[in-house]
Amino acid sequence: MEMYTDVLLVTANVGSLFDNVGEIQNEWLQELYKTIHCHRPKFIALHLQEVGGKDYMLNMGHTENFFRSIESSEEMKDFDRVCVYVDNQFQAEDSFTALGSMYFIHKSLKNIYQYDFNVKDFKAVSVQKKHVGSLDGVTTVEKEKFPKNFWPDFKWSRKGFMRTRWIIHNQGLDLVNVHLFHDASNLIACNSSPSIYSANRKNALRYVINRISDSRYTPLPFLLFGDFNFRLDTLSLVQHLSTSADVQTVKKDSSDEVKKIICEEKDNAHQVLLHIEEKLFAYLHQAVFREDNGRALLQFDKEVAAFHDVIREEEIRFPPSYPYSEDYTKPIQYMNTRCPAWCDRILMSHSAQEFIRRGDDGEKSVVYNTVGPNVCMGDHKPVFLFFSLKTNGH
Repeated sequence: MEMYTDVLLVTANVGSLFDNVGEIQNEWLQELYKTIHCHRPKFIALHLQEVGGKDYMLNMGHTENFFRSIESSEEMKDFDRVCVYVDNQFQAEDSFTALGSMYFIHKSLKNIYQYDFNVKDFKAVSVQKKHVGSLDGVTTVEKEKFPKNFWPDFKWSRKGFMRTRWIIHNQGLDLVNVHLFHDASNLIACNSSPSIYSANRKNALRYVINRISDSRYTPLPFLLFGDFNFRLDTLSLVQHLSTSADVQTVKKDSSDEVKKIICEEKDNAHQVLLHIEEKLFAYLHQAVFREDNGRALLQFDKEVAAFHDVIREEEIRFPPSYPYSEDYTKPIQYMNTRCPAWCDRILMSHSAQEFIRRGDDGEKSVVYNTVGPNVCMGDHKPVFLFFSLKTNGH
């Protein structure tokens, strides 16, 4: 007979929680608990990126407290099994990813198994498992940092992926935490369509999909969720936003290098519509990113389209998840450092999408949205997917 298990997947780039410790962490946690309370899942997967923030050497000490406060909170007491994997070994430069994955299993969920990649077999999950530190030798997780030779000109970064494999009742799934490369310069992002950064991410995502589908293990349906750093196609977007404007390119004195791009309205006022520099993206009418959840800009969100052969995604009905102001009094304001974009996503293989139960006409059985839309959550709003997983009971 067909059974269902309610599942909540959450992805969150938590870098700014550690860089501003204390200020937003508590609110952030309360919003997470509200989302859990609202949907009442039996299995929760929480994928975190940039654990420890930019100053990870300074902040890594706070990470233990952060994870402990979630595990021991009153709100999570009915989840009697917790599996935690946190890569905080920043000393190991060749392998450090700053990824953290937490899995919570409700006391009422009986048949759940986790894969051991070493013995190539599933084992029942019956106790707490906490691995904070180096994950070398932890056989229930597979972690990889992108090889350095991917892009020799990129400075060293904490990007990579981490996979765990599960059976819930008798449905097998790979859950993969992903962090891809960001846009280093808004100006370089404007140079071509697609941008060089977009091409880098495409290579990296293809690499992840190939790694989790190769012949070392039996391929299973998979869900990839993390900070993909997907950006709007900047060149097309700028052309679209500046159709009725005069565009000026300002070069650095001594070279041909572009220093800034300024789009002014053609009327007498010559109001600056758009001002772009390496780390500045100031658009006069910021509301366009929020109106109707930024729907008008989804046409410029093109990076997932290249993977339609292997990947699906639920319809996006939330505003871009990044870069929000870190000022807690401005929870829906974007910073003008980057063009707002849907960086944080939950993607799945075609086979995984088939196991999602669809409600009868209009019943809200699948929810894809942000956590804390009206509260300061740091520069990234976490994104969640709630659904009922079809499993066959015995």
